[in-house]
Amino acid sequence: MDYRQFAERDVPQDVRNKVLEAGRSTGSVKNYQHWRFILVKDRQSLKRLAENSTSGKWVENANFAVIVLTDPKFSLYSFHLLDAGRVVQNMQLAAWNYGVTSCFYTLLDKTELVKELGIPTELDPTAVIGFGYPPRRLLGKKNRKPLAELAFLERYGNRLRTQ
Repeated sequence: MDYRQFAERDVPQDVRNKVLEAGRSTGSVKNYQHWRFILVKDRQSLKRLAENSTSGKWVENANFAVIVLTDPKFSLYSFHLLDAGRVVQNMQLAAWNYGVTSCFYTLLDKTELVKELGIPTELDPTAVIGFGYPPRRLLGKKNRKPLAELAFLERYGNRLRTQ
């Protein structure tokens, strides 16, 4: 699902809306729903997002991006970061259902972004997700460790039998 290369093919507005809806309907700590989203689809705006990041230069070639803003004051112990992660994953899974790939990054110049996009100071630009169709058909599965190597029964070390 994490993919940083995109075809020059527009993602329809209804799919973008479904991605945003998946974020909106995500659960949050105490149901605060403190996140806000900025949809970025203009080529120049995507380029500025890329320039603003140390790890997301690839977002310039995305069809669109979503900036996930969270409000740290609503979440003790940085739960707002967990909520942001939940939102990101829900959006990525929703996009995947429509053949849209994505990737996210968190290393960005927040001061510059807040100023440029008029983000209220109480909100934190927590993550940026870039979306788009892959440049070629994706085949096969991702290389993942087997479940039996990662999951245990009752206590660590007791291998979970998966068959």
